[in-house]
Amino acid sequence: MTDYLKLPEGYGRPREQAPPTGFDPARRLRSLTGVDENLLAWVWYERSKYTALGGVVLGTSVIAAFSMWNFANEAVGGTSVLALVPAVVWMLFVLNLDRWLIAPQPNAKRRVTPLLTRLLVAVLLGTVIAEPLVLRIFQTAVEERIQDERHGDVDRLRSNLLRCNPDPSQGSGDRGRPGGCDSYLLSFNATPGGQSAELDALRQDAAELQKRVDQDTKLLESLDADVRNECRQLIRNAGTGLLERTSECQRLRAKAADYRATHHTAANERRLAQMNDRIGQDGSRLTHSRSAFLTARDNEIARRVAQERAKQKGIGVLERMAALEQLTGDDPTLFTGVWLVRLLFVLIDVLPVLVKFLGQESSYDRLLSSRSNSAVKVHDAAVRAAERKSLAELEIAQEECEQYVRRRKAEFDAARREHVAEMNIRVSQAVNALEDELRRKSSV
Repeated sequence: MTDYLKLPEGYGRPREQAPPTGFDPARRLRSLTGVDENLLAWVWYERSKYTALGGVVLGTSVIAAFSMWNFANEAVGGTSVLALVPAVVWMLFVLNLDRWLIAPQPNAKRRVTPLLTRLLVAVLLGTVIAEPLVLRIFQTAVEERIQDERHGDVDRLRSNLLRCNPDPSQGSGDRGRPGGCDSYLLSFNATPGGQSAELDALRQDAAELQKRVDQDTKLLESLDADVRNECRQLIRNAGTGLLERTSECQRLRAKAADYRATHHTAANERRLAQMNDRIGQDGSRLTHSRSAFLTARDNEIARRVAQERAKQKGIGVLERMAALEQLTGDDPTLFTGVWLVRLLFVLIDVLPVLVKFLGQESSYDRLLSSRSNSAVKVHDAAVRAAERKSLAELEIAQEECEQYVRRRKAEFDAARREHVAEMNIRVSQAVNALEDELRRKSSV
């Protein structure tokens, strides 16, 4: 390939270098930039530049691998050896992409459109690489925020379940369900709400009956006191001369008996005693039912809370990103730190492209352009020579074909003339023979 580039002895020849033996780190690093060692030998003083540039490309790919390893571990919720597979694949992809971005191009013009395109690709790639590393750096703060939010979600769930499933025996069921409880309602086999309403009604009836009984008892006690006071007084009967009670005493006794009969005081007292017994029994059953309801409600709430906690086992990447956004929104200092770290990693990935395309054209670039132009010229000359050779061969073949046609035509014409001459001779001989035969016959 380089035969057409050979120069006279002693004129600009590349510096002699020993053939590579074993592992050459500098040469391996330069291969990551896409340079040709044979061409670079002409400008040996730029080897250090491309070696350093190869180190930057390798460092960027290693950072990308570490970023993907963290991302894969966060996605599966723990450290796993399998995370090395996407990390290695991502490293090779970033390595080849960066190598393509900074590979020397012959006759490369400093146009804005290709530069912006490559810079955009580098920025997007750096952003993708930077985000998992930012999450890793601020992992402690992010996980604390997520844990606080999860504890808050569990507490809100528990409070909403308690608010939306109140104890019916406390009278809250009469006011209806609170708003926003569609997803927090629990189902139970039985609730003490009906028993509580019956017991409340029974207690209200007993209280009203107790008031009447107390009022009747108070009046009867007053009447009995009047009867006792009046009946202590005895008067002598003028007819018999015996002591007897006064007519007022008899009247008061009749009044007291009539009050007991008309107000059913004894029946009300028996009824009140029965109602108090029933209140005691219903209260005992209500207490037992309420205890069973509270136990079932607490068990159901504990089950729902356990389900909520089971969903919160692993911390996903999206959850981490959302928590980081919330943290940066609450703390301007943290916001500044996060974006500085992001810009740092983006700049690290964009740096090779910036150094390559924003710098001046190097000697190697000029040699590459010169060799490329020379190769194009040689190729064009070779194509033209091959074209002329092919055309000449086609002309020779065409001439040979025409000569063959002419030769075959001449041979055919000669053969035809010989055949005609031979036929003429035979006809002439036949005619002479026929004339001789006619002359013989005529002479006879």
